[in-house]
Amino acid sequence: MTPETKAEAYVDYLRRTGVRDCRATPGNRGVLVLRRSADGNAEFLFISLWESMQAIDTFAGPDVAKAVYYPEDASYPLELEPGVLHYDVPVGPEQV
Repeated sequence: MTPETKAEAYVDYLRRTGVRDCRATPGNRGVLVLRRSADGNAEFLFISLWESMQAIDTFAGPDVAKAVYYPEDASYPLELEPGVLHYDVPVGPEQV
């Protein structure tokens, strides 16, 4: 979460860091960044799609349950989640 006034700058930052790095990692099948604004804040949900847990390991390192952050993240007053959740995708966009 970041103040709404920094939301656009944070989206640009995400494109330059996590989105770019995820997409450049072999086995990445796409990235979605969702944003919800409420009470003067912007909340973000970063979703990355992967072909395997091995591909996630290539991006995140051996502790795939730990969130990946970048040094500049500290310049945004964010609530940083320490971990990530992994889900299987039984139905995806290509199946609709």
